[in-house]
Amino acid sequence: MTDYIVNIDESNAMRMLIEESNVRPVVVDFWADWCGPCKTLMPILEKLAHEYAGAFLLAKVNADEQQNIAGQFGVRSLPTVMVIQNGQPVDGFAGAQPEAQVRELLQKYLPSPWAAALEEAARLMQAGDQQAALTLLRKAYDDSNQDLDIALNLAHVLIQCNRFAEAETVLENIRFVDRDARYEQLMAELALKQEASKSPETAALEAELASDADNLDLRVDLAVQYSVDGHHADALEQLMLVLKVNRDHNNGGTKKRMLDIIASLGKGDPIAVDYQRKLFGLLY
Repeated sequence: MTDYIVNIDESNAMRMLIEESNVRPVVVDFWADWCGPCKTLMPILEKLAHEYAGAFLLAKVNADEQQNIAGQFGVRSLPTVMVIQNGQPVDGFAGAQPEAQVRELLQKYLPSPWAAALEEAARLMQAGDQQAALTLLRKAYDDSNQDLDIALNLAHVLIQCNRFAEAETVLENIRFVDRDARYEQLMAELALKQEASKSPETAALEAELASDADNLDLRVDLAVQYSVDGHHADALEQLMLVLKVNRDHNNGGTKKRMLDIIASLGKGDPIAVDYQRKLFGLLY
C-alpha cells in the first residue's frame, strides 16, 4: 500500500513479516471486517505509521482471509497487535488500546518521530539559520505534546534569538516536577540576557515615557528601539497601544511599522500570529 503500511497475504508474509523485521520493527495488526474494536484501533495505527514516516512497517493481516498466517502466530482474539524484530515477536497486545498506550509500546522500539527534527535543528543553528531551526523545534514541541527535552532545546534557541517572551512562556509551561538543573540554568540565562539586551537608549526612552505616558510619538520611538534590541513582543505591544488611541497615527506609518515587524518574525511565529490577530481585530 505504501512504504509505511502493507496488506499481508501468503505471497508476501515471509518478506514483509520476517525479512523486513531485520531492517526495522514490523507492527502486525490482525483484524477482521466484523470486528468493531479493530475499526477503532486501525486508524490509530495508520496515523502513527505516517507520523513515524517509515521507522516501522504496519503490516495488516485480515485474520478471516489469512487464517493460516493468524494461526501460525497463535492469534486467538481480535484485534491482536504484535511487534516483530529480527524475525521474532517481541511485544504486543490484544484488544483495542488508546493512542497513548500504543505510543508507549512503540517508544520502546523506535526513536521518537521528532528525533530527526532535533538533529536537523541543531545543524541549522550551527549553520546560522536560526529561523529554520525555530520552525522545526516549534513543530516538534507541539507534536510531542511539549516533551521536556524539546521544550528545553526550544527555550535555549529562543533565548539565543532574543525571543525572550516566547522563551519565558515555554519555560513556564514546564511542570514543577521537571524543573531540574537544566531548567534553572536556562532561567538564569534568560534573566541575564533580558537585562543585557536593553541598550542605554532603551532605558532612556523608558524613563522618558514614564513621565510622559500620553506621548504617542515617544511610544513609537520606544517600540522601534525594542525591536532593535530584539524585544519584539514589547515593540508590538507599544505600537498596539498607540493604534488603540489613533488607528491612523503618523498617517498610517505606525500601522505599517507594526506590519513590518510582524512580517520580519516569519510565518507561524507565535508572537506574529498573536499580534496580527490583535491588529486585525482593532482595525476591522
